[in-house]
Amino acid sequence: MDKSLCTELIRERFENESKRSRAQAALHLALRRLILDGDLPSGSALPPTRHLASELAVSRSTLVRVYEQLLVEGYLQSRGGSGTLVSEALPAAVPGHSRQAFPPAQVKSLSRRGSAIARHATSSRIQGGAFVPGAPDVGLFPFSTWRRLLAKNIRFEQRHLARYSHGGYGPLKAVLADYLRASRHMNCSPRQILILNGSHQAIDLCARMLCDVADRVWMEDPGYWGANNVLRANGLQIEALAVDEEGISLPPPGASAPPRLIFVSPSSQYPSGVVMSLSRRMQLLELADAHNAWVIEDDYDNEIRYHPYIIGSLFGQARSPRVIYLGTFSKTMFPGLRLAYLVVPEQLAEAFAIGNAELYREGRMIEQAALAEFIDAGHLGTHLKRVRGIYEERRSVLRRAIESRLGDLVRTTGGLAGLHLPYFFNQPGDDLALSREMLEAGIVLRPLSMYYAEPAHRRSGMVLGFAAIDTPTIEAAAATLCGVIERRWRHQQDAGQAPPAR
Repeated sequence: MDKSLCTELIRERFENESKRSRAQAALHLALRRLILDGDLPSGSALPPTRHLASELAVSRSTLVRVYEQLLVEGYLQSRGGSGTLVSEALPAAVPGHSRQAFPPAQVKSLSRRGSAIARHATSSRIQGGAFVPGAPDVGLFPFSTWRRLLAKNIRFEQRHLARYSHGGYGPLKAVLADYLRASRHMNCSPRQILILNGSHQAIDLCARMLCDVADRVWMEDPGYWGANNVLRANGLQIEALAVDEEGISLPPPGASAPPRLIFVSPSSQYPSGVVMSLSRRMQLLELADAHNAWVIEDDYDNEIRYHPYIIGSLFGQARSPRVIYLGTFSKTMFPGLRLAYLVVPEQLAEAFAIGNAELYREGRMIEQAALAEFIDAGHLGTHLKRVRGIYEERRSVLRRAIESRLGDLVRTTGGLAGLHLPYFFNQPGDDLALSREMLEAGIVLRPLSMYYAEPAHRRSGMVLGFAAIDTPTIEAAAATLCGVIERRWRHQQDAGQAPPAR
């Protein structure tokens, strides 16, 4: 390659990289990318350092260090009398050399599992503002107390907490056992508790330890898309069972193949907010026992409740050890903490602890130690008492704003706990189109239809989060939303749409 052309290529790439990095790093990235992309082919002679440094307006010593680094990494080679060349023995994995053998589409293609995960993804990159569901107001969290506890454990317990653990930090598991006994009427030992990095990892661990590929899972419909995606990614067959006013509707005997797992949120169903009736709970537990099935109880945001009663856990009601309880601190504290826990039957405890260590490795011990003190000292209880009152007021403001304008156009369910309200449309409506229109106005709402897996069950509506926004924002955003819905309904009437669907 002509050295003037080589210099020009390097200059152009260097100018692009130097906008993001310092001179030496930018030069290294520019040269390496030109080699990897094949723009500087094997055997190409690079300009002398003195000449190239002058052309790029950098010091010669900087350029010499870059050449030396690329020589060590194998991208360049030095040949006496010929100067510095692009290496003629580049690794076969370098994209610039392998792309002739493999078409770009083949290199970039995903596995069937990866494609399915990407295709069914429903999480949003927008995690704040009106009306993002499931988002707590992190501004209400006592971070000063949390920082103090973290600093204390870093300062005094660093060696002890820098190691792996077996299923989690022992004192935290002991505190949680006491906490669950008081708050959820659960009788469990610390040995039965495993600390994990978020609810998705907990669900994944259950799937891997209890199921084989193609095993059947019964899930609520509508239900939590995240659990659906994790279980589907493990090769499990999902059977979506409709949710009514008593919770998940269980099929009559013989009407469906027995499941290996049943995933439910009985205390505050997501997203409907329905509380599973006692008779339905008993029926579910009897069915699980008869079919040797495991029940995963997702206790989604039940601790953020707006009534004085404790709704007992399914785990605490079970007469035989068929229930695995899943709890998390994402809503009660803050989402970025990414700590969750499983309470498993005694006979599964050791195997689950081993599986967790083998698949994911334990960690986050400093945060776990701080959390143990945070709960034990009463800080979590104080925080929950405070936010319940604030969230209840925001929920009331949202209900008034929506229902005073839309009236019989919508109906809601649940609302006794949690950080969102579901609204079902009583008129025909395209909630996906509504969601797109509102996003252009800076308002996020989740289309209710996207929570359904079975088309026959699907209802349109919206899931509105209220916890992370103040009351003036709720009122302003709700006014905009109601105005758009009213306009859409009038257009449907003018176009002669069908009568209201009840």
